[in-house]
Amino acid sequence: MVHDDEPVLLGRAGGTARITLNRPRALNALTHPMVVTLAAALDRWERDPDVTAVILSGAGERGLCAGGDIRAIHEDARTGGSASPAFWRDEYRLNARIARFSKPFVALMDGIVMGGGVGLSGHAGVRIVTERSAVAMPETAIGLVPDVGGTYLLARAPGALGTHLALTGNTVGPADALLCGLADHFVPAGRLTALSEALAAPGVRDAADVTETVLRYAATPPGGRLAEDRPWIDACYAADSVTEIVDRLLDSGLPAAKDTAQTLLSRSPTALKATLAAMRADGPPSTLEEVLDRAYRASCAALAHPDLVEGIRARVIDKDRAPRWSPKELAQVTEADVARFSAPPPGGDLGLAEGTAHLGP
Repeated sequence: MVHDDEPVLLGRAGGTARITLNRPRALNALTHPMVVTLAAALDRWERDPDVTAVILSGAGERGLCAGGDIRAIHEDARTGGSASPAFWRDEYRLNARIARFSKPFVALMDGIVMGGGVGLSGHAGVRIVTERSAVAMPETAIGLVPDVGGTYLLARAPGALGTHLALTGNTVGPADALLCGLADHFVPAGRLTALSEALAAPGVRDAADVTETVLRYAATPPGGRLAEDRPWIDACYAADSVTEIVDRLLDSGLPAAKDTAQTLLSRSPTALKATLAAMRADGPPSTLEEVLDRAYRASCAALAHPDLVEGIRARVIDKDRAPRWSPKELAQVTEADVARFSAPPPGGDLGLAEGTAHLGP
């Protein structure tokens, strides 16, 4: 029996299977048991010939998913626990599972979609944003490197837009999410219920039917800003190092670029340098599995670094927005510091690219 207070609600409507993340008070933040539930459901539905598509949504009106439960990660990092690596192992496997799911997987990216929420939706076959969508990979603000395959997506954005979003953690609306390849279609929020009902109709049997149905409800999104900002973003982020990127931003003479430099200077210096290295490594020809393997290494390294505990403390626990990074300056972060984020973790690698991580049936 399914209860409304369960963190994941599973259901069926016609040929569509429904997943609703059901922690609205926590912005549907993702926990390890939720990941396990989702993976098991996908296993069942992939084998079920009566399921023609899967629809992912979030309970409440605030968002699909604000990411992983970082309070739990904070406590794990603070006490030297092992729960976070176990969570990331299953979470990143689920990200890869969604990317290669054999049936149409439709993600309704309404409201806040950040971090782990991007991992659940950004690799889906059909990604829908609304006028309320706020999409971001904000990990550098808490001492992490963007994970869940976020760097795989951002490294394929036009020009240096993805590097800009990965380093700053800035939030984008629907038009910019579409521009950067984080979404496929814009559907006004008021049409989502009707769209979900239409996708459950008997005539919707395959990916082509799903796309045709979505297009009937799609519209033109309100304007974004990244296309206009791209000239200075491309020029500044073409630099070889984070320090030089910041210098170019400060020297540009543009208020938006200078504001961006100040944003970068507020982020974890170590996370910034490790993130730039990841972005340069995770573009083509890297596969998603290779990127997720590297993300697992980086996340495990961050767990042992003081910036993670401090970043979450400043942003979520105490909310003073005044993190004391260690080291506190970009110039103090060494190549050896960055190299630790690509070293095999003590518990062993994830093994997705080598095919040693089980993904499904």
